[in-house]
Amino acid sequence: SSKNLSLESAIDKESDLLEPLRSRADLIVDTSEMSVHELAEMLRTRLLGKRERELTMVFESFGFKHGIPIDADYVFDVRFLPNPHWDPNLRPMTGLDKPVAAFLDRHTEVHNFIYQTRSYLELWLPMLETNNRSYLTVAIGCTGGKHRSVYIAEQLADYFRSRGKNVQSRHRTL
Repeated sequence: SSKNLSLESAIDKESDLLEPLRSRADLIVDTSEMSVHELAEMLRTRLLGKRERELTMVFESFGFKHGIPIDADYVFDVRFLPNPHWDPNLRPMTGLDKPVAAFLDRHTEVHNFIYQTRSYLELWLPMLETNNRSYLTVAIGCTGGKHRSVYIAEQLADYFRSRGKNVQSRHRTL
């Protein structure tokens, strides 16, 4: 306290200052025995009518040559998959373009990677959803961040979106 009050005196003074508001309050919460997580859960339930917050899944493509996203919870490397960059017709395009998608879709290993990554995320998603998280960021990286990573990120985003999950996708290099 700036007036050299003891902690007990400062709390008493704060209580006196808040008394006029207390009589008008709809809800008074004693937080002295609550953790921050318990307080967040109680407020979410009271204010939003929800027991649990909804987890937002973010699928982010990136190029390893530009660095790994610092906010990523999971990072998957797809540089081993067939690279559309080596086809002169596909090079100027991105993983959002149909010809690039068709190129990648022809390869079994691309389908296998998507399936295995989906399965991994589905296995752990229930625990992540109950772990008081707001976001789960899944970063998918290839060399330049234009073709493979973009396509894979979009495929995963579409899959989880189709299952009713709150999903965002973003592409760092596009």
